[in-house]
Amino acid sequence: MTLQADSPASLPHRITRAVLAVAGALLLIDALVLMGMGHFNMGVVLPAILGTAALWLSWKWQAVKAWRAKKPMHARLWVLAWTGFAFWLLSLLWFWSRLFTLGLEPQQVPPVQSIVVLGSGTLNGHPRPVLAARLDTAAELAKLQPTAFIAVCGGVDWGEKESEAEIMARYLQQRHGIAADRLVLEKLSTSTELNIQLSRPLLAERGVAADAPVAMVSSDFHLMRAMNIASRQHLPQVYPVAAPTPLATRFNAWLREYFAMASSWLLGEV
Repeated sequence: MTLQADSPASLPHRITRAVLAVAGALLLIDALVLMGMGHFNMGVVLPAILGTAALWLSWKWQAVKAWRAKKPMHARLWVLAWTGFAFWLLSLLWFWSRLFTLGLEPQQVPPVQSIVVLGSGTLNGHPRPVLAARLDTAAELAKLQPTAFIAVCGGVDWGEKESEAEIMARYLQQRHGIAADRLVLEKLSTSTELNIQLSRPLLAERGVAADAPVAMVSSDFHLMRAMNIASRQHLPQVYPVAAPTPLATRFNAWLREYFAMASSWLLGEV
């Protein structure tokens, strides 16, 4: 009498299908909820794709098993695909581990002459949650360093009538009582690179020297790329200040940044 390995009734078979189904459902639900909130980027689309693939694989497990057994090449392709996925997942976890170590708390920042708040996104004239977290962190730092100018950066987002900078400035004034004469509005940029580049001459007009110490406020996931860009622009004294990413979008944002960092590296931006 012989036992058939990985039969439909076997425990490993049921566990594998259950894990795929649960993981797929969680990834897909997460993506659909964020899409419903208007988020469409790689950090949202990829979980949707992976979740759909996991659910399909759980549903078609027996058919896939038969396909693998049909030809040796199919089995090798199966192993190769999962090996590639495992290496990608390890690289993602390594990247995320680097993000945990970046950034200072506002209380840890030495005296600076300016605080540069990098843009992120607005909706209906208000900062999105990620940008609001950056502004809240910048306001905390501004109160600790009352003589520092605050540069808010960002052009007009799609569907908006005001620039990010104008919306950010209003938020800081109304929510945190920041004086208007401390604010420097950079209203033209469309990228992190331009946020940093275009804010420098505006700060220079207010008497901030190019080599003066500056605190750069951005989300925890974004600081690695932002600091690399600042280094390429030869800013000598930049102190990175990390704003927390809202939990609802944290891992999606970190996933998106993984691909943004890779893209910036390929384009020579970092």
